[in-house]
Amino acid sequence: MNRQADRITPVATARALTARLGWSGLAVLLATNACVAGVLSQADLKRVEDLRPMFAGLMGDLVQTSKRPDISAVDADCVKSTIQNLVEISQELSSFEYLITIEKDLTNVSENDPTRDVVKFAVEQSTNILTSQRKKIAQLPDQCARSPLALAKAQQALQVVDATTGILSSIRSRL
Repeated sequence: MNRQADRITPVATARALTARLGWSGLAVLLATNACVAGVLSQADLKRVEDLRPMFAGLMGDLVQTSKRPDISAVDADCVKSTIQNLVEISQELSSFEYLITIEKDLTNVSENDPTRDVVKFAVEQSTNILTSQRKKIAQLPDQCARSPLALAKAQQALQVVDATTGILSSIRSRL
């Protein structure tokens, strides 16, 4: 019964998303697929690949931190809120993953190819989602903003969101 209840918690959801690599997986798929069509440089591909361990490390750290017995209930709630925000980002980005990955079978996409427009739309929408969710993470409740631990964890999440946004913006500018 405890396992059943655990499946619906933000921590359990974060564990599942970490395993699937949710929204950082989106960026990796984008990089891999766009590279086939010549959209990404090798440097961009490397930057995107670096998101995978960064996201997995962040989610693992947040989950472990939220379970620590030595932190206050307020700190645990603040960290769980950050996890929930990252879960929400992942869920929202998943709707655009297919649109971005349709480019995988293409090896030569021309400037006027409609597929390029679809991928560009998906990248733009993904960037918009990251931007709006970033604001949510940055606007900590007062009790979280006063906690050095909660503030540090939110800052780590913002760094990952910013890195992903930067890479998507770089790709968008070339589409």
